[in-house]
Amino acid sequence: MGRVLTIGHGGRTIEQFIELLHREHVEYLLDVRSNPYSKFQPEFGQGSLTAHLERSGIRYVFVGDTLGGRPADRSVYRDGRVDYVLCRAKSWFKQGMARIEASQQGGHVIALMCSEAKPESCHRSKLIGVDLAERGIEAQHIDQAGRIVDQASVMLRLTGGQQTLWSEEPQLSRYKRTSGADDH
Repeated sequence: MGRVLTIGHGGRTIEQFIELLHREHVEYLLDVRSNPYSKFQPEFGQGSLTAHLERSGIRYVFVGDTLGGRPADRSVYRDGRVDYVLCRAKSWFKQGMARIEASQQGGHVIALMCSEAKPESCHRSKLIGVDLAERGIEAQHIDQAGRIVDQASVMLRLTGGQQTLWSEEPQLSRYKRTSGADDH
């Protein structure tokens, strides 16, 4: 079996970013940003990032159209926010998740990349990580300090250490995406 990691580029240099990917033996970087560019760090724009990764022996794959934090499908927005429960029910999201699952089952080491350095602040954990956990796949998040943190620990960070008494759906609804990051 392979591994599924997540990482945010926020605040890292391209060299630090690639070093973390190499440390974890990442073969494929799946870009889960809806818009694959960065206004503040142009080296993480799709073209430049692809070139850096190619030189480093890592393949770039854009999947923000199916797994991005700002979907083009307006039916998943409620009061201007993305509702993760609605996203998870969509065929395009299921297709993106099936691709991750197939990569993991195929023995590949993949990293899902977005802009947020803190996994608890990103849809990588609140949407994708939750869905992976339900599929029996443990996402490992590379946090802002470069440490590996499991999905359960990230969710505890998100809730301030409080366990939920409700089923998964109310918990997910509680963490709807708000606008603000420049390239989700």
